[in-house]
Amino acid sequence: MDRAATTVHFICGPVGAGKTTYALKLCEAHGAVHFSIDEWMVTLFSADTPPTPDWNWIVERVGRSEAQIVAMAIRLGRLNVPSVLDLGFLGRDQRDRVAGAVAAAGLAPRLHVLDIDPGERWRRIEARNAQQGETYRLAVTRPMFDFVEQLWQRPSPEEMATLDGRMLAA
Repeated sequence: MDRAATTVHFICGPVGAGKTTYALKLCEAHGAVHFSIDEWMVTLFSADTPPTPDWNWIVERVGRSEAQIVAMAIRLGRLNVPSVLDLGFLGRDQRDRVAGAVAAAGLAPRLHVLDIDPGERWRRIEARNAQQGETYRLAVTRPMFDFVEQLWQRPSPEEMATLDGRMLAA
């Protein structure tokens, strides 16, 4: 298989859109390795979380985790193993940065966008918080939801074309 044919899938969308559920199905369908930022953050850093929320503390650790995840996805891609990056990809700058690294490695980035109505997403989050099923990693509060909602930047048509994007209903 040609290395350029190996795809690194980017799962993009706001909180509660169904990204992790979709990512796990995509992994199964493509024999891909799943990388979840929530899983990494909870596993590596939850025991060290400051008692009061500190956005700078979170951003620093997310950045370090993202760098290692992308490096691993590139290594896997060079072995012709696809990856699914469940990193949220809320903003264009993150999508551009990761896509640039993936493309520079000779791999094919593909953007999958789940953009669901905020009311429906909040209902899903409340259910996930209560059920604590397979995709549960941490309780998302309404203030957390509202804060992250402000960070969401829907991909432009140009970005969708550049990243071989797919708009999905979940």
